[in-house]
Amino acid sequence: MKIKKHFYSAMILFFSSAALFAQNTWPTKAIKIIVPYPAGGPVDQLARTIAPKLGEVLGQAIILDNKAGASGTIGLDAAIRADPDGYTFGFGIPGAIAVLPHLQKVPYNVDEINYVSVVAKVPQVIAVSSKKGLSTLAEVIALAKKEPNKLNYASAGNVTTPHLGSELLSQEAGIKMTHVAYKGAAPAVTALLAGEVDLISADLPAVLQFEGKGIKILAVSTLKRIDSLPAVPTTLELGYPGVYVESYYGLIAPTALPAAINQKMRDALFTTLNNAAIKHQIVTQGAFAYPSSGDEYKKLMQQESIKWAQVLKRGQITLE
Repeated sequence: MKIKKHFYSAMILFFSSAALFAQNTWPTKAIKIIVPYPAGGPVDQLARTIAPKLGEVLGQAIILDNKAGASGTIGLDAAIRADPDGYTFGFGIPGAIAVLPHLQKVPYNVDEINYVSVVAKVPQVIAVSSKKGLSTLAEVIALAKKEPNKLNYASAGNVTTPHLGSELLSQEAGIKMTHVAYKGAAPAVTALLAGEVDLISADLPAVLQFEGKGIKILAVSTLKRIDSLPAVPTTLELGYPGVYVESYYGLIAPTALPAAINQKMRDALFTTLNNAAIKHQIVTQGAFAYPSSGDEYKKLMQQESIKWAQVLKRGQITLE
């Protein structure tokens, strides 16, 4: 009996030592980051901006794995449920974390997400097609009040943050507009450029390159003006402080990832995001590097969840 007891104790000690060794030597091979959107979009572009430098800091290659589908829930679930050995992480997206769980059953529990750090915050802007002859947000709201539902707005899809951003504007301004959902930000912006729709609330990276070239940005949905659009007023300045939309994209990990590896990845990400060249690249995309603690990232997502739940309820918005 004593021999068996000593054997089990030795085995526990062996596996504990092996686990500790793995944590201390991590990483020893390439690391995969799951991006829950298709290649080529703004989120994928952000991931590809940080990946080379992050890999350099960690001393191993960073491989991006685009797992798109079901509004990002497929990729998010794959990252959360991956083997917690430190070789699979994921890009957290606000819609799949803070919006969809209010509308449908998702394959994961958001309370079990391991938040590593925010990577970047992305301001939302309100923009119109240059073909429509609208030059201020006040003109848009006046027209929408005069002729309810005449103006239509594009979104990257039903219940995406661009959709909800325009819905939030409608609620705060007391107007009604018609929603036209597209399959992604790119086709929505293309429709705006063509004049097929009047308006869009979009993450800045989706429209920044077209400012003054078919699109006019009327307002930024932030508390302060942003450097890349110094002449564009904020929704706060224009009298709509409730229209505040900034999306947070970050790095998440499997729930049971050892704390030591979690911290090493966060430290490497901080070094990457504080690199001047990386910060500049992110800014040129219309975003801002935003390294954070895991607790801060989680709190931000909880706040976003509360906000969007209220917008969904007031607007009686469903997935249909």
